[in-house]
Parts: sequence; structure tokens; C-alpha cells
Amino acid sequence: MGRRFRNPSRRAEAMKAKKKIDRAGRLIVGVVVATVVTFTFQEVSWAQVADLLHELNLTTYSRPTTPPDFNGRTADGRDLSLASLKGKVVLFNFWATWCLECRPEMPAFERLHREFSAQGLAVVGINAREETTTIRAYAKELGLTFPLISDPTGKINSAYGVIGLPTTFLIGRSGRATALAIGPRDWSTKPARALIQALLAEPLALKGTR
Repeated sequence: MGRRFRNPSRRAEAMKAKKKIDRAGRLIVGVVVATVVTFTFQEVSWAQVADLLHELNLTTYSRPTTPPDFNGRTADGRDLSLASLKGKVVLFNFWATWCLECRPEMPAFERLHREFSAQGLAVVGINAREETTTIRAYAKELGLTFPLISDPTGKINSAYGVIGLPTTFLIGRSGRATALAIGPRDWSTKPARALIQALLAEPLALKGTR
């Protein structure tokens, strides 16, 4: 073995080759570890999501579904579209001031908005065919600060197939519809908060894989 590296240049070349092999080995190990972590997160996260959806009695989608885009205007005069919320977890609630079952959900939506908006949650209320003055008065009464879109002709309601109020849609960071609730739910519960947190924790690498 000693004779093999008597030539200094050959010995230097051999050492360089060994270093390259070592670096390649470390790279492969790193990729394998990252892959294992990613798939472990995916399996745990979406298993938990399925349980939470069931616990909240939310309807899921059997195949990837992209919600229809829309352009609307909030009661305070701001333009808002679904496309502008790309990359966020979106909670759409269709409601009206005359809807008695809608009212208890509003404070819970406001709490979710205040707690998780900085982490990427967008809570949006879409009002069914009422005047903006009525919407603003209702928001002031309940202390609502999340966007409330006016849908005076019912165009957005029709696009989403809403036939009863309240109706709530959850959309993941990938832009795919995640769940649907027809009728009221208790969005102030621990499972509801855990569901929002699980959707917000979706890794960027998993976007579009559903």
C-alpha cells in the first residue's frame, strides 16, 4: 500500500477523490433523512386532519377540487378575490344578518381571524343579498374585523352552489377545497382550532399533492 502513493501527485488525486465520495455520501444521507421526515409529517398531519374533519362533521371531497374564483367588494369598499388569497388557508362563510344560526358562529370566526391571520389564515364572510349598510351595522355590533364581502345579486353564492345558510368552505394552502359544512358548527372548540393549525402547518413541499 505504501508503494502505491509514492508519487505525491497521485496521492493528492486519491485524497481529492475520497473527499468527493465522502461529500456525495453525506448528501445522499441528507436527502434520505429529509424524505423520511417529509413523508412522516404528511402521514401524521393528514391522518390527524381526517380525524378532526370527522369530529367536526365536515364533508370532505373524494377528489381534488379547485373552488371557483371570484371578485368581490367588502362592505368597507375593498376589492377581494380568491386569487389574491393564494397560499393561504381560507375559511369562507356564507351568511346573512337574518340567519339566526349564523350569528353564534361569527364571534368564533373573529377569534380564529385574530389568532391565526398572521400565520396565513384568511377568514372571509360572504353576505347573501343584503345592503352594505346592513352588513356594516352588523359587523359593528358583533365587533367583526375580518373581511365581509357583499354579494347583492347572489352571484358568488350561486357559483359555490350555496342553497342554505350558514355554509362554510375550507380551502388549503394548495388552493384545493378541503372541507364543507352545511349548517352551523362550533368553531370555538379545540378540534376546530386544531384543524386550522394542521392546515396552516402544511409544508410547502406538499402543496398540490392532494
